[in-house]
Amino acid sequence: MEKTRAYDIIIKPILTEKSYMMMQENKYTFKVAKDANKLEIREAIELLFNVKVVDVKTMNYKPKPKRLGRSEGYRSSWKKAIIKLADGYVIRELQGNM
Repeated sequence: MEKTRAYDIIIKPILTEKSYMMMQENKYTFKVAKDANKLEIREAIELLFNVKVVDVKTMNYKPKPKRLGRSEGYRSSWKKAIIKLADGYVIRELQGNM
């Protein structure tokens, strides 16, 4: 896999209170492309951050209806991946404020 494709798969990290708690267990959370499968996500993380991935769990989120006055619409659907790294590996770029 080339780096440009890896950047298309991994959209952005999800940094919340819960995800910071999971970082202590060596689990990291990312927003990923909706059409990416677990193998592609694993390869992209290993290529971009130079780490060893042990497990990948994915979740698909459906669009939510939203309303602002009389106009109605939907938020976009998206996909989340939780990555578990092998012992001894960390992603230092995401642990800046810990």
